[in-house]
Amino acid sequence: MKRLFANPYLLLTLTALFWSGNMVIGRGLREAVPPLALAFWRWTIALALVLPFALPKLRNQWPILRAHWRPMLALGVLGVGCYNTFAYIALQYTTATNATLLNSFIPIATIALAFVLLGKRLTRSEALGVAVSLVGVTSIVSHGEPATLLALSLNTGDLWMLGAVLVWGLYTVGLQWRPQGLDPMVMLFAFTVIGLAALAPFYAWELAGGRSIDLHAGSLLGILYTGIFPGFLGYVFYNAGVAAVGPARGALFIHLMPVFGTLLAALFLGERPHGYHFVGIGLVFAGIFLTMQKRSR
Repeated sequence: MKRLFANPYLLLTLTALFWSGNMVIGRGLREAVPPLALAFWRWTIALALVLPFALPKLRNQWPILRAHWRPMLALGVLGVGCYNTFAYIALQYTTATNATLLNSFIPIATIALAFVLLGKRLTRSEALGVAVSLVGVTSIVSHGEPATLLALSLNTGDLWMLGAVLVWGLYTVGLQWRPQGLDPMVMLFAFTVIGLAALAPFYAWELAGGRSIDLHAGSLLGILYTGIFPGFLGYVFYNAGVAAVGPARGALFIHLMPVFGTLLAALFLGERPHGYHFVGIGLVFAGIFLTMQKRSR
């Protein structure tokens, strides 16, 4: 486990894999599990998993949480309360092509926000890596046809996805203001409690509107997956990875999501990959390699 956490790039790659599965589940369960219900129970499961690790340290760490309640509140609402909820709502209305393309702009949004809020600039190799990776993502989501991009139009779901992109960019940059010395499990516990508190009234509103979960084996397994892998492990890995490499490099690994999404669709949905998939995957990995070059070079 220590060796795993010693490699932030592996952590960020696994995060992208888990979150790609989350998008597949969110799309596949859109008829059986309403978006707010999926977000709420995802984080309830994650909270149950993090609780045994966080509770023994909570008393000693409480003064840190209390002293930094403002950034903790903002990060909990953004990272837990908003991002996935917005994405699940978006998938109710928009196409997978539009959602994937818009989600791939998270690294660009993060870099722009890091420049505005933190004054951080990219090296030449990092900027080139971002551009190459973005071209790869665009190749995948447009099916190798530039005309596909020109035909895209924004609908309600696209606007929700744009909101999710902005929220995640703010969360990633905001991790720079997380309390120093705070245990990662205590931090995730606090974020999850805050996010669930923000979600609860909206979930109650969804239930009052007559939208409830269609319980069956598939929906239960899907909800469990979102809680264990993208919810619990994904956030632990992402927070640790961003802490090690910074928000600009960390967010770039979001570009792996269309790559993993393509592979998961081929494995579990029987969708045949095409040439543009492999071109895009190669460009994404080339872009990430460029951004990993030493700043001194």
